[in-house]
Amino acid sequence: MKSLIKFFSSVKLAIVLLIIITCASILGTLIPQQRSAAEYAVRYGQLAGLLIRLQFTNLYHSWWYNGLLFLFSLNIIICTLNRLSPKFKRVFQPRLRFETKNINSLKIREKFRKNWNLARTREELGREFSARHYRLKEEKKEARSFLLARKKTLGLFGSDIVHLGLLIILAGGIISGLGGFKADLTLFEGQVLPVPKADFQVRLDKFETEFYPDGRVRDWKSTLTVLENEKPQLSKIVEVNHPLAYQGFAFYQSGYGWDWESPSLEIWVKKRKDPSFLRKLEFKVGQRVSLGDDDIQLIALHFLPDFIINDKNEITSRSNEPNNPAAFIEGWQDEQRIFSGWIFAKFPDFARIHSEKEMDLTLELRDFKSSQFSVIQASKDPGVNIIWIGCGFLMLGLALAFYWPIREVKVILEESHGKTEVTAGGIASKNRDAFQSEFEKIMTSLRRSK
Repeated sequence: MKSLIKFFSSVKLAIVLLIIITCASILGTLIPQQRSAAEYAVRYGQLAGLLIRLQFTNLYHSWWYNGLLFLFSLNIIICTLNRLSPKFKRVFQPRLRFETKNINSLKIREKFRKNWNLARTREELGREFSARHYRLKEEKKEARSFLLARKKTLGLFGSDIVHLGLLIILAGGIISGLGGFKADLTLFEGQVLPVPKADFQVRLDKFETEFYPDGRVRDWKSTLTVLENEKPQLSKIVEVNHPLAYQGFAFYQSGYGWDWESPSLEIWVKKRKDPSFLRKLEFKVGQRVSLGDDDIQLIALHFLPDFIINDKNEITSRSNEPNNPAAFIEGWQDEQRIFSGWIFAKFPDFARIHSEKEMDLTLELRDFKSSQFSVIQASKDPGVNIIWIGCGFLMLGLALAFYWPIREVKVILEESHGKTEVTAGGIASKNRDAFQSEFEKIMTSLRRSK
């Protein structure tokens, strides 16, 4: 049992655990957390499976990371308890019978004789210490009196309060790791979605994308409303770094996108032999529209926001952004397909229309419209308030340890022939120069008193 306690109270163990936790946390920062397996496969290739199995992709909820936090907490608890017992004994049950040689071994010390009896010397000395906010403990033995004057004793527990703060922070981290979650909500304007692990819903009232003059995205804004039993409770415009908070949940603006499944297209139809001919058609993907002349009907079968032909000679979209919009169009006449091909919004002359016979028509993709959606990240961190409390204790402990160090003065008063010999020594863990100056003032004042 003793060897087990010694192992868990080891400083070496604390350092090793701290290094491992720090390295793991760095990895958790570098590796995106809680994404889809497909996204990890694209990003990391063959390493994706290993990262998922080792739970590096869900690090802060993994059993081994929380196990490390628990071991580190256990190490701090045992170390603190081992130190607390002698500290409590020093504060509440101090040993007052100290030898003269112990005082003489101190760097800050003084020895002189007063022409007073022991009682008066004790009274004057007590007055000097009281004026400087020292508390006195005394023990008498025959013609000798042992005095222990102390102040700022709470500073002795500064490191223990730091440990308590760390334990509270670790507890908050474990609670967050086990009980916290993040989920992405994809919302179209007017849509209402339930919030996971909550008894309320959120509604997207409005979504706006602001652009710089050069076309770059400046900001996203989502007007969210919290609903309980279909009744609005709170509304707020959510922007990047400006979340909505409600009942311990936080809602962040995470992203945006378009619904490219059935966008609305504007296609201009012209004739080479008749420059005055122009038909402006607006229709959705999958919808047939009549050209009006020659009983020709058009249908758009596919739309790609970022057209590309990949290495496998496959037509696909490089991204969800409308960087190279293209639509696949077919023309029908009397239930017979007469032409088909891709037309491009940014490169109208690059249209690839294939027809069975020579065609006088030209097609241009002039515009496209699609409903935008907002991606809202809903998160709950049940340990965040506990972590803040732990930070408060941590700061208090550091302040006590560095700016409120305990000061002790040990004094032996020994009476002989109506005179009293004063032997005094002082101890201060920090600010020794300031303490020595205070000690000398006390002794000088007592020596000069008449």
